[in-house]
Amino acid sequence: MIKKTIGLEQNLYEYLLSVSLREPEILTQLRQETAQLPGAIMQISPEQGQFMTLLVKLIGAKKTLDIGVFTGYSSLIVALALPGDGKVIACDINQDSTNIAKRYWQQAGVAEKIDLRIAPALETLDQLLADGEAGSFDFAFIDADKGNYENYYERSLQLIRPGGLIAIDNVLWSGKVADPENQDKQTEKIRAFNQKLHQDQRITLSLVPIADGLTLAVKN
Repeated sequence: MIKKTIGLEQNLYEYLLSVSLREPEILTQLRQETAQLPGAIMQISPEQGQFMTLLVKLIGAKKTLDIGVFTGYSSLIVALALPGDGKVIACDINQDSTNIAKRYWQQAGVAEKIDLRIAPALETLDQLLADGEAGSFDFAFIDADKGNYENYYERSLQLIRPGGLIAIDNVLWSGKVADPENQDKQTEKIRAFNQKLHQDQRITLSLVPIADGLTLAVKN
């Protein structure tokens, strides 16, 4: 037995999917369509999506945030996991990619659960706080512009209830965060963000090496 997280070679990754992935066909279709787009790299992996489904169900989430929609995979997988009266507030600024998202939400029968706000996410989050929504959300997923990760996190921490969960994507940044010679702006931002959360006593923390790294922060 080894005492550290293993890296997954392609054959082991394919085996993992073969014995664990239960992706509904509508999500497979969405991933396949998204793969043809120039920004396809922004799509979360199916095993990460399934892990988020498990987390949402474990905490009994009903009211959630999706910060960074792209073509709607994360919003859709969360909406499918929510009860009939569940709600996703979905934040994005791109009308074209979210038009794809809306089409799949409709096909999956969950469009009524997803409230899409086309505006800068910080504006949407600040408006939710101004409307008295602090402490009323169960779950938030952050997967948007990396330069604003700290701002999204701070707003989400206010909006999430005690015991609620924030999940943040891309925190391992293709391994660049561990390369001291890499000093590009986005890498530096993510490094600083990771260090901030490591020291943040307001949360219970775990960084999970799934996909491109997923930080889980439970509000104490």
